[in-house]
Amino acid sequence: MGHGTNRIEDMSSPNNETAANARETVVEIHSVCLPPKKTTFQKLKKRFGDVFFPDDPLERFRNQTWRNKVILGLQSLFPIFTWGSQYDLKLFRSDVISGLTIASLAIPQGISYAKLANLPPIVDSSFVPPLIYSVLGSSKHLAVGPVSIASLVMGSMLSESVSPTQDSILYLKLAFTSTFFAGLFQASLGLLRLGFVIDFLSKATLVGFTAGAAVIVSLQQLKGLLGIVHFTGKMQFVPVMSSVINTRSEWSWETIVMGLGFLIILLTTRHIIGHLPKGLNPPSVNMLYFSAAHLALAIKTGIITGILSLTEGIAVGRTFASLKNYQVNGNKEMMAIGFMNMAGSCTSCYVTTGSFSRSAVNVNAGARTAVSNIVMASAVLVTLLFLMPLFYYTPNLILAAIILTAVIGLIDYQAAYKLWKVDKFDFFTCMCSFFGVLFVSVPLGLAIAVGVSIIKILLHVTRPNTLEFGNIPGTQIYQSLKRYREASRVPGFLILAVESPLYFANCTYLQERILRWTREEENRIKENNDRNLKCIILDMTAVSSIDTSGIEAVFELRRRLEKQSLQLVLVNPVGSVMEKLHKSKIIESLGLSGLYLTVGEAVSDLSSTWKAHGQP
Repeated sequence: MGHGTNRIEDMSSPNNETAANARETVVEIHSVCLPPKKTTFQKLKKRFGDVFFPDDPLERFRNQTWRNKVILGLQSLFPIFTWGSQYDLKLFRSDVISGLTIASLAIPQGISYAKLANLPPIVDSSFVPPLIYSVLGSSKHLAVGPVSIASLVMGSMLSESVSPTQDSILYLKLAFTSTFFAGLFQASLGLLRLGFVIDFLSKATLVGFTAGAAVIVSLQQLKGLLGIVHFTGKMQFVPVMSSVINTRSEWSWETIVMGLGFLIILLTTRHIIGHLPKGLNPPSVNMLYFSAAHLALAIKTGIITGILSLTEGIAVGRTFASLKNYQVNGNKEMMAIGFMNMAGSCTSCYVTTGSFSRSAVNVNAGARTAVSNIVMASAVLVTLLFLMPLFYYTPNLILAAIILTAVIGLIDYQAAYKLWKVDKFDFFTCMCSFFGVLFVSVPLGLAIAVGVSIIKILLHVTRPNTLEFGNIPGTQIYQSLKRYREASRVPGFLILAVESPLYFANCTYLQERILRWTREEENRIKENNDRNLKCIILDMTAVSSIDTSGIEAVFELRRRLEKQSLQLVLVNPVGSVMEKLHKSKIIESLGLSGLYLTVGEAVSDLSSTWKAHGQP
């Protein structure tokens, strides 16, 4: 590791053909510094803060009076205090219009999604949860309510063990209990700042999962569209199609011939919802079911629906926040969605989250704040108290059509095609999720897709990418030989880059891969009669961390290369890596010419040294 300025010959020309025209370059050699010293407690504190508090929530409280700290604390816990003091009549006018608009969707969607979850139509989640969210939520435009995916998953998972028709009371208890556990899980993630858990549901996983679920939901609607009475309760593709074929005698042709128009169907169909009692949803605290017999089912259903609804709700909130140029707080959203589901489970509501369709309508209708949710809840309250009997004659066919309209939009062909073009492995994950849901089951299909995603992570960790670098002529820039055609090898050097941390899980592989690079380079040199290989430069810019196994691998690599009369040089290790290398004494073993700040400086300094010693 030298210092000062060296005049050397530029050796970046390919195949030594332009050596005679090489210009002399002045390169200053910089030392690689150690990071500032920190105690173990300081390192743990910083690491803990980076993992659990990346947004530094306490920053705004610093250097504030006690009065301001109390106000800021209330605003942190209840975001409504942040914008409530600036609320005016103009904002209220916009929120009333948007609130009434989304309320017009709430009742038919609520009935349809409750039916999708195998719940009575009166079980509506458009009154209490929106009120809770309007106080606790950080999004100005998120419209909350039941969503198709969570409804589908709850219905499919619970109905596999408990019949919603033969044991309706127990089924209803399990639905409310699952909602309670979903809310408890969501709120816990927010309180403990463990939101990174939901990041394991990748975009590819969700695209395949929602598409598979949409197909399953669509097939389930054949019961209403064909007028079938005795229909399978299973959710897989094969049992559903078998049930459709085996019940041909039950097909109602007046519902099939939809081409005659909505009016004729409305007049001829006799399959209607039935009596809908008016009034508020009754308290359901006494229906929370904590008996050991089905407690595991309720917890499992709650966690899975909780993760799915939380992922969708936060994604929708961030989408519209980005469009309107503001940010939502992920941990606050988790707590808001969690608490509203816990409250909902005590007021005859099932899993609720941010709905994309409602939120899109909310934004287009001009919503300005979360008051639009309060207006929607108020309109739903009036409907529940006075207007529910008017829905008595709504045909099941219409509910099936509403559900189909909602779920068909979940099949994102463009997203799947983009996955195919951009990342084949992501497309494979998407297909695993899709076919897993379609042919196995909803929860197992999701588990398969998450498992494939984890395998992808493990492959990246255990089999990281390595690159061979070359010099771009006339510059001190070194880039991939495969990526940049103008880049050329530097005679006497093999320049490699590692694009991952150096861990116990990949250190053996990287050691063997670098030795293989070395053998291949020596074979190439023999075939082309080029200058002998003298030095292996390892660019560690992308090595974000290293453990003791990785350090031992570097020691072993240096030893094996020395036996071949080859020098190992490390370039630009990051602060934490440099600190561990220094403490392990590997820097001393590498010598003064074994560590450089840039590849260009390493090539320049070593070439100058060889030239000074008369080496070719």
